[in-house]
Amino acid sequence: MIHSGALIDPAAKIGANVSVGAFTVIGADVEIGDGTRIGSHCVIQGPTRIGRDNHIHAHASLGGDPQDKKFSGERTELVIGDRNSIFEFTTLSRGTGDGGGITRIGDDNWIMAYVHIAHDCQVGSHTIFANNATLAGHAVVEDWAILGGFAGVHQFCRVGAHAFIGMGSLINADVPPFVIVADRYAEPRGINSEGLKRRGFDSERIAAIKRAYRSMFMSGKPMTEAKQELAESARSSDDVRQMLEFIEASQRGLLR
Repeated sequence: MIHSGALIDPAAKIGANVSVGAFTVIGADVEIGDGTRIGSHCVIQGPTRIGRDNHIHAHASLGGDPQDKKFSGERTELVIGDRNSIFEFTTLSRGTGDGGGITRIGDDNWIMAYVHIAHDCQVGSHTIFANNATLAGHAVVEDWAILGGFAGVHQFCRVGAHAFIGMGSLINADVPPFVIVADRYAEPRGINSEGLKRRGFDSERIAAIKRAYRSMFMSGKPMTEAKQELAESARSSDDVRQMLEFIEASQRGLLR
């Protein structure tokens, strides 16, 4: 039941009646429970513990390093329960040392293609994640919750039991149990000041960008008048000039 083309580290612990497809790679410090089926071209890195009777479809990547720049190689885990269906191209990261150390998935979950569950997330049982649903780090999803396709949950947010997140909804606060949320569209929310500071922008440059943002998105002025104000500011700010050039080149229009 293990394909001759699979690569399994001798230190991995494989239960009874486990099947592994061609070209799948299973690393050391991985435990896989009885009856679990693993498709072709999967990568499972440790430390990862996977329970019984799961079905992991082709090209899933489980137990990889957390996508967190603070991670420095400390020992952390991914723990997956029983009877989960994990579909193609899903990525489930291990935890981080300062975030609890464990990413945990419960039992009987239906995790569809291209789902990403980030470091230190805690997912209950009987949940559904539709295609491309994403959890950022430290998110919590309780039992029986459903996330629609392309839904995104921000870091540290909680989705309560039996809640329903509509397709494409972006969650940046807690969703109480039993509640449906939907139809959240992107709106301008300010400039990325913290990111600019981290990249070496000084206060004068950031202030100029903020003034341009206010003219374009907060003043209520027509686009033509707002662009005129940006053109004036662009004479003394390369950053504002870059904004103006982007706006002028836009083919789809701006979110305002």
